[in-house]
Amino acid sequence: MLRLFSLLTCFLWTLLFSCQQADVTVTDPGTDYAPLETGRFIIYDVTEQRYSLTAPPATTTYQLKETIGSPYTDVTGQPAYRLQRYRRANAQAAWQTDSLWTARSNTQAAIRTENGADFVKLIFPLTERAEWNGNAYNQFQKDIYTLRQVRKPYTVGTQTFAETATVVQHSDSNLVAQDKRLEVYAKQIGMIYREVVQLQFCSSGTCVGKGQIDFGVRRYVRLASYGKE
Repeated sequence: MLRLFSLLTCFLWTLLFSCQQADVTVTDPGTDYAPLETGRFIIYDVTEQRYSLTAPPATTTYQLKETIGSPYTDVTGQPAYRLQRYRRANAQAAWQTDSLWTARSNTQAAIRTENGADFVKLIFPLTERAEWNGNAYNQFQKDIYTLRQVRKPYTVGTQTFAETATVVQHSDSNLVAQDKRLEVYAKQIGMIYREVVQLQFCSSGTCVGKGQIDFGVRRYVRLASYGKE
Protein backbone atom coordinates (compact mmCIF):
# COMPACT_ATOMS: atom_id res chain seq x y z
CA MET A 1 0.00 0.00 0.00
CA LEU A 2 2.82 2.39 0.90
CA ARG A 3 4.60 1.56 -2.37
CA LEU A 4 1.39 2.27 -4.31
CA PHE A 5 1.01 5.64 -2.56
CA SER A 6 4.63 6.57 -3.35
CA LEU A 7 4.19 5.67 -7.02
CA LEU A 8 0.98 7.70 -7.22
CA THR A 9 2.64 10.71 -5.59
CA CYS A 10 5.57 10.50 -7.98
CA PHE A 11 3.18 10.35 -10.93
CA LEU A 12 1.26 13.41 -9.78
CA TRP A 13 4.46 15.44 -9.29
CA THR A 14 5.69 14.39 -12.73
CA LEU A 15 2.38 15.39 -14.28
CA LEU A 16 2.41 18.77 -12.53
CA PHE A 17 6.00 19.51 -13.60
CA SER A 18 5.20 18.57 -17.20
CA CYS A 19 2.20 20.89 -17.21
CA GLN A 20 4.26 23.73 -15.80
CA GLN A 21 6.91 23.24 -18.47
CA ALA A 22 4.24 23.30 -21.18
CA ASP A 23 2.81 26.50 -19.74
CA VAL A 24 6.24 28.17 -19.88
CA THR A 25 6.58 27.28 -23.55
CA VAL A 26 3.14 28.65 -24.38
CA THR A 27 3.40 31.84 -22.35
CA ASP A 28 6.89 32.77 -23.61
CA PRO A 29 6.73 32.56 -27.40
CA GLY A 30 9.76 34.82 -27.83
CA THR A 31 8.09 37.87 -29.35
CA ASP A 32 10.39 40.04 -27.22
CA TYR A 33 13.34 38.92 -29.35
CA ALA A 34 12.13 41.52 -31.85
CA PRO A 35 10.77 44.30 -29.60
CA LEU A 36 9.07 47.30 -31.16
CA GLU A 37 8.81 50.39 -28.96
CA THR A 38 9.02 54.02 -29.97
CA GLY A 39 12.36 55.54 -29.00
CA ARG A 40 14.37 52.34 -28.86
CA PHE A 41 17.66 52.47 -30.73
CA ILE A 42 20.57 50.17 -31.58
CA ILE A 43 24.01 51.21 -32.83
CA TYR A 44 26.03 48.72 -34.87
CA ASP A 45 29.67 48.53 -35.88
CA VAL A 46 29.86 47.46 -39.52
CA THR A 47 32.83 46.00 -41.39
CA GLU A 48 32.37 45.55 -45.13
CA GLN A 49 34.80 43.93 -47.57
CA ARG A 50 34.08 44.26 -51.29
CA TYR A 51 35.76 42.35 -54.10
CA SER A 52 35.80 43.25 -57.78
CA LEU A 53 37.40 42.01 -60.99
CA THR A 54 38.50 45.55 -61.84
CA ALA A 55 39.88 46.79 -58.51
CA PRO A 56 41.75 45.54 -55.42
CA PRO A 57 39.66 44.37 -52.41
CA ALA A 58 38.33 47.32 -50.40
CA THR A 59 37.47 47.29 -46.68
CA THR A 60 35.10 49.88 -45.19
CA THR A 61 34.14 50.36 -41.55
CA TYR A 62 31.30 52.54 -40.29
CA GLN A 63 28.53 52.74 -37.73
CA LEU A 64 24.83 52.26 -38.34
CA LYS A 65 22.03 53.39 -36.05
CA GLU A 66 18.41 52.24 -36.14
CA THR A 67 15.77 54.17 -34.20
CA ILE A 68 12.17 53.00 -33.82
CA GLY A 69 9.69 55.75 -34.61
CA SER A 70 6.01 56.17 -33.86
CA PRO A 71 3.52 53.43 -34.78
CA TYR A 72 1.21 53.77 -37.78
CA THR A 73 -1.26 51.61 -39.70
CA ASP A 74 0.23 50.08 -42.85
CA VAL A 75 -1.53 49.32 -46.15
CA THR A 76 -2.70 45.94 -44.83
CA GLY A 77 -4.40 47.61 -41.87
CA GLN A 78 -1.83 46.25 -39.42
CA PRO A 79 0.17 48.30 -36.88
CA ALA A 80 3.77 48.95 -37.95
CA TYR A 81 6.74 51.10 -36.93
CA ARG A 82 9.14 53.24 -38.94
CA LEU A 83 12.82 52.40 -38.57
CA GLN A 84 14.89 55.52 -39.16
CA ARG A 85 18.41 54.50 -40.13
CA TYR A 86 21.51 56.69 -39.80
CA ARG A 87 25.14 56.19 -40.79
CA ARG A 88 28.46 57.72 -39.78
CA ALA A 89 32.12 56.93 -40.49
CA ASN A 90 33.06 56.49 -36.82
CA ALA A 91 31.98 57.30 -33.27
CA GLN A 92 33.33 60.86 -33.52
CA ALA A 93 31.46 61.79 -36.72
CA ALA A 94 27.93 63.22 -36.97
CA TRP A 95 25.05 60.97 -37.94
CA GLN A 96 23.75 61.27 -41.50
CA THR A 97 20.33 60.03 -42.61
CA ASP A 98 20.73 56.73 -44.46
CA SER A 99 17.34 55.16 -45.17
CA LEU A 100 13.87 54.46 -43.84
CA TRP A 101 12.71 50.88 -43.25
CA THR A 102 9.66 49.58 -41.40
CA ALA A 103 8.88 46.70 -39.05
CA ARG A 104 5.81 44.96 -37.75
CA SER A 105 5.24 42.04 -35.42
CA ASN A 106 2.39 39.88 -34.16
CA THR A 107 2.00 36.60 -32.32
CA GLN A 108 3.04 34.62 -35.41
CA ALA A 109 6.00 36.49 -36.92
CA ALA A 110 8.32 39.49 -36.99
CA ILE A 111 8.52 41.14 -40.42
CA ARG A 112 10.80 43.91 -41.66
CA THR A 113 10.53 45.90 -44.86
CA GLU A 114 14.07 46.47 -46.15
CA ASN A 115 14.59 48.47 -49.34
CA GLY A 116 10.95 47.96 -50.28
CA ALA A 117 10.84 44.18 -49.71
CA ASP A 118 9.20 42.33 -46.80
CA PHE A 119 11.25 39.65 -45.03
CA VAL A 120 9.97 37.28 -42.34
CA LYS A 121 12.77 37.58 -39.80
CA LEU A 122 11.38 35.37 -37.01
CA ILE A 123 8.41 33.10 -36.44
CA PHE A 124 6.79 32.45 -33.06
CA PRO A 125 6.95 30.56 -30.84
CA LEU A 126 10.72 30.24 -31.11
CA THR A 127 11.45 26.54 -31.62
CA GLU A 128 14.77 24.85 -32.28
CA ARG A 129 15.16 23.95 -35.99
CA ALA A 130 11.90 25.64 -36.97
CA GLU A 131 11.87 26.48 -40.70
CA TRP A 132 9.98 29.04 -42.78
CA ASN A 133 10.16 30.93 -46.07
CA GLY A 134 11.85 34.26 -45.37
CA ASN A 135 10.59 35.55 -48.73
CA ALA A 136 6.94 34.62 -48.17
CA TYR A 137 5.81 38.24 -48.59
CA ASN A 138 8.07 39.45 -51.39
CA GLN A 139 8.72 38.69 -55.06
CA PHE A 140 11.97 36.77 -54.55
CA GLN A 141 12.28 33.01 -54.84
CA LYS A 142 11.72 30.82 -51.79
CA ASP A 143 14.47 31.11 -49.19
CA ILE A 144 14.19 28.73 -46.24
CA TYR A 145 15.35 30.14 -42.90
CA THR A 146 16.20 27.84 -39.98
CA LEU A 147 16.18 28.68 -36.27
CA ARG A 148 19.15 27.43 -34.25
CA GLN A 149 20.61 27.83 -30.74
CA VAL A 150 17.29 29.01 -29.30
CA ARG A 151 17.58 30.68 -25.87
CA LYS A 152 21.34 30.06 -25.82
CA PRO A 153 24.01 32.67 -24.91
CA TYR A 154 25.92 34.53 -27.62
CA THR A 155 28.89 36.89 -27.38
CA VAL A 156 29.40 39.96 -29.57
CA GLY A 157 32.70 41.68 -28.89
CA THR A 158 32.92 42.05 -25.11
CA GLN A 159 29.17 41.70 -24.54
CA THR A 160 27.53 38.36 -23.77
CA PHE A 161 23.76 38.00 -24.11
CA ALA A 162 22.16 35.25 -22.02
CA GLU A 163 19.21 34.38 -24.28
CA THR A 164 19.52 34.55 -28.05
CA ALA A 165 18.32 32.82 -31.20
CA THR A 166 20.26 32.38 -34.43
CA VAL A 167 18.49 32.51 -37.78
CA VAL A 168 20.43 30.73 -40.51
CA GLN A 169 19.04 32.34 -43.63
CA HIS A 170 21.33 30.54 -46.06
CA SER A 171 24.48 28.44 -45.84
CA ASP A 172 25.84 27.09 -49.10
CA SER A 173 29.36 26.81 -50.45
CA ASN A 174 30.91 25.07 -53.45
CA LEU A 175 33.90 25.44 -55.76
CA VAL A 176 32.52 28.48 -57.57
CA ALA A 177 30.39 30.36 -55.03
CA GLN A 178 29.59 30.93 -51.37
CA ASP A 179 26.34 32.27 -49.92
CA LYS A 180 26.22 32.51 -46.13
CA ARG A 181 23.71 34.69 -44.30
CA LEU A 182 22.72 34.63 -40.65
CA GLU A 183 21.28 36.90 -37.98
CA VAL A 184 21.33 36.60 -34.18
CA TYR A 185 18.57 38.05 -32.01
CA ALA A 186 18.71 38.68 -28.25
CA LYS A 187 15.80 38.70 -25.83
CA GLN A 188 14.41 42.22 -25.17
CA ILE A 189 16.98 43.78 -27.54
CA GLY A 190 16.53 42.63 -31.13
CA MET A 191 19.21 41.85 -33.71
CA ILE A 192 22.71 41.85 -32.22
CA TYR A 193 24.71 40.31 -35.08
CA ARG A 194 24.41 39.89 -38.83
CA GLU A 195 26.79 38.15 -41.21
CA VAL A 196 26.53 38.24 -45.00
CA VAL A 197 29.09 36.46 -47.17
CA GLN A 198 28.24 36.32 -50.87
CA LEU A 199 31.24 35.52 -53.05
CA GLN A 200 31.86 34.32 -56.59
CA PHE A 201 35.08 32.37 -57.07
CA CYS A 202 37.16 31.87 -60.20
CA SER A 203 35.29 29.33 -62.34
CA SER A 204 37.64 28.73 -65.27
CA GLY A 205 41.29 27.87 -65.87
CA THR A 206 43.86 26.76 -63.32
CA CYS A 207 42.41 28.86 -60.47
CA VAL A 208 39.23 26.74 -60.16
CA GLY A 209 38.87 25.30 -56.67
CA LYS A 210 41.59 27.47 -55.15
CA GLY A 211 39.25 29.95 -53.47
CA GLN A 212 40.27 32.88 -55.66
CA ILE A 213 37.54 35.52 -55.30
CA ASP A 214 36.36 37.20 -58.49
CA PHE A 215 33.76 39.45 -56.89
CA GLY A 216 31.38 39.68 -53.97
CA VAL A 217 30.98 41.02 -50.45
CA ARG A 218 31.60 40.14 -46.83
CA ARG A 219 29.62 42.21 -44.32
CA TYR A 220 29.70 41.86 -40.53
CA VAL A 221 27.27 43.86 -38.39
CA ARG A 222 27.91 43.80 -34.63
CA LEU A 223 25.93 45.49 -31.87
CA ALA A 224 27.89 48.31 -30.24
CA SER A 225 25.27 49.82 -27.91
CA TYR A 226 21.52 50.13 -27.41
CA GLY A 227 19.00 52.04 -25.33
CA LYS A 228 16.01 54.34 -25.49
CA GLU A 229 15.91 58.00 -26.42
